Amino acid sequence: MDIVELPAPAPTAAETAAQLGCPVGAIANSLVFSVNGEPLLVMTSGAHRVDTRLIARILDVGRGRIKRADPAFVFEVTGQEVGGVAPVGHPRPIRTLVDVALGEFEHVWAGAGLPHTVFRTTYTELLKLTGGESAVVADE
Repeated sequence: MDIVELPAPAPTAAETAAQLGCPVGAIANSLVFSVNGEPLLVMTSGAHRVDTRLIARILDVGRGRIKRADPAFVFEVTGQEVGGVAPVGHPRPIRTLVDVALGEFEHVWAGAGLPHTVFRTTYTELLKLTGGESAVVADE
């Protein structure tokens, strides 16, 4: 896997896509949630906003038990700072859901551990790398 260093930090999918010259939907955002205190990584298309109601149904838990993780929790479970979380390289495995919408693109771009680094992969490779589950994570 080749890591690409962006010219500048890109805190949003739109900024990352602009620097790469790709569709915003091809950016695989790494979002960490706390589900009853356990980490959940959701790899979502940059064109989507995660719907926690859908996630609650997938995991069969109540909506109130899923919350976006704070930066301290993200660092604790991934070893990486918010804004550059990679889908791999965490101290221990994290259950991962991968947005089916990422499968619409030949290549997708995911964070590589720092706010200004990414790597190119495919939807299929992302599923294999993360051991993730395909999921619909946003209402369109």
